[in-house]
Amino acid sequence: MSRMGDTSKGGDGGNKGGNQGGGGEQQGGGIGETATQVGQNIRDMGSQVRDMATERYGQVRDQATEKYSQLRDQAQNYYQQGRDRATEWEQSLESYVQEKPIQAVLMAAGVGVLLGLLWKRS
Repeated sequence: MSRMGDTSKGGDGGNKGGNQGGGGEQQGGGIGETATQVGQNIRDMGSQVRDMATERYGQVRDQATEKYSQLRDQAQNYYQQGRDRATEWEQSLESYVQEKPIQAVLMAAGVGVLLGLLWKRS
């Protein structure tokens, strides 16, 4: 009888071990589900990061385009102002030459002599 008791205990122990093995399989299934969930979470986070990066890229691109337009307009304004001043200076010089031609010729000769002396020294 003692052997039968031992056998039954061993059988119970085997059943306990079998239950644990079954529990291990259930845990293995849980781990698989968890891994699947983690993988899905990672994919979702990747999609969110991609969407945020795309949105931020669009914002930065729009800001850069706006700044470029502002700078281009400002440069055009400066160019136009410089052109207007040069035209005004040209017109005033022409009117001066027409009003005082002898003085204009003497001034031009003086500037020519001065430049000639400077170039000769160097």
